[in-house]
Amino acid sequence: MDYVFQFGVVWRDFPALLLGAWLTVRLSALAMGLGLIVGVATALAAASRWRALCALARVYVEAIRNTPFLVQVLFVYLGLPSIGLRLRPDQAALLAMVINLGAYATEIVRAGIKAVPAGQLEAGTALGLSSWQLFRHVVWLPALRAIFPALGSQFILIMLASSVVSVISAEELTAVADTLVARHFRSFEVYLVVTGMYLVMCLAFQAAFAAIHRTLFARWRAV
Repeated sequence: MDYVFQFGVVWRDFPALLLGAWLTVRLSALAMGLGLIVGVATALAAASRWRALCALARVYVEAIRNTPFLVQVLFVYLGLPSIGLRLRPDQAALLAMVINLGAYATEIVRAGIKAVPAGQLEAGTALGLSSWQLFRHVVWLPALRAIFPALGSQFILIMLASSVVSVISAEELTAVADTLVARHFRSFEVYLVVTGMYLVMCLAFQAAFAAIHRTLFARWRAV
């Protein structure tokens, strides 16, 4: 093999890769928070007594879970302007990520709610708790504890999927890497470094989720 490795070109532009990684982390963190809110709201809607609201929630979940994320990104960025809604690439990327994560989080949250023992729900109802009080004080914490690992995995998956938004010129890590490859023609070096950066980000998110899990449920375990 006579290929000569030249990582120097990567290190010279490493600050640009760091900026791309920062946008990836920022987009992912925002998508995680907003997507969880969407997931909880949609899970509650799916369990609603209102048939129209329940049907709307199911249509949303099935439509998103059974279509490619790339198509969703392109629809948000290129399709919405047709009805007058124009978004910057980073805004379109965030919206697409939230919509996608929200659908998957809905099913995870629904599974957690169903995992709460029926006896606890009956006890809360017997105490005269309202639906909101029942969810807040009886359902939410046990359900969250049961689904937290699955949510953490889904959050990391959406962070990795953020690389897809490079197709709409959102300047995240993969988009910056593509620019460097086009400039220097050193695909192996650039993508090897970028692979390592994604790995570091994944491990950092995993460590953060593990710390949150220990902190959030320490009192619950003690009880």
